[in-house]
Amino acid sequence: MNLRDYIPSYLCGRAQLAATVVFAALFAIVTLLVTVVYDTQNWFSIGPDATFGYTTAFILGSIAVLGISKRLMYRATMRLNLDWLSYILWNLAEMVVVALLYTGMTVYLRSIGLISVPDLGIQGTFVRSFLITVFLIGVPYVMAGLYYAVRDRDNTIRLLNYGNIVTDTEPSPLDREKVTLFGEDGVMKLSVSLKNLFYIESDDNYIKVWYADAGGEVKQYMLRCRLKTVEESFAGSPLVRCHRKYIVNLLRVDLISREKDGYYIKLDVAGADPIPISKTYEQQVLSTFNSR
Repeated sequence: MNLRDYIPSYLCGRAQLAATVVFAALFAIVTLLVTVVYDTQNWFSIGPDATFGYTTAFILGSIAVLGISKRLMYRATMRLNLDWLSYILWNLAEMVVVALLYTGMTVYLRSIGLISVPDLGIQGTFVRSFLITVFLIGVPYVMAGLYYAVRDRDNTIRLLNYGNIVTDTEPSPLDREKVTLFGEDGVMKLSVSLKNLFYIESDDNYIKVWYADAGGEVKQYMLRCRLKTVEESFAGSPLVRCHRKYIVNLLRVDLISREKDGYYIKLDVAGADPIPISKTYEQQVLSTFNSR
């Protein structure tokens, strides 16, 4: 994994981020409840005493920090792509804020004589709370990420070659290749000849496949999947990533024009809007197009 690679979209979808916060909160609460009896260096309480209210306030405050952070992350990913380095630093920043919250509350409670835990000093308290926070939040974050990665891989999109299938007619070279889409349940949802596919558009955690049906009419099909999976599955095919939101079929490209704000792709279908080529993919698209 390159730290400058963009993170997959399944990590920053609205539902995934919300579920990750809930899972992290539940994991942390259960862990604290299990260890509170054995850990004599923190002031958490699960009984009806003076620190129980502060324990509750800390837990709710930490959940609020994570919730607000993930909401901001979701909004940020709507405007730009986060790379792995930015994503990791963002999550570490959340843990720093939670550790600072615990440190501040510890200093306050000690100042009013409400707790008698060992005094590690402000720096020592922060370091200890940060390390514990990394475990309590980092572990569920990693577990949630692995779960979504496995689930995303189940949404397999394959470029199938039908050249080895026995038929009563000899298919043309383009007919041998079909873009076949499968749903989360493993059932095939759509199979389109490569020559009839125009482009694939990202729409949050879904993709829209624009294609021509048997009658030549342009239609779209929506499927839950990330565009990165499509890009990886069709590597080496005429389907090329040209933008963070688009993958185009170079077989259906009429021309590529250069405008004031960059290059645009014009497809050989009436009424289709030009598709932009971002700087990130400009050289790859132009070289692949020219080689064909």
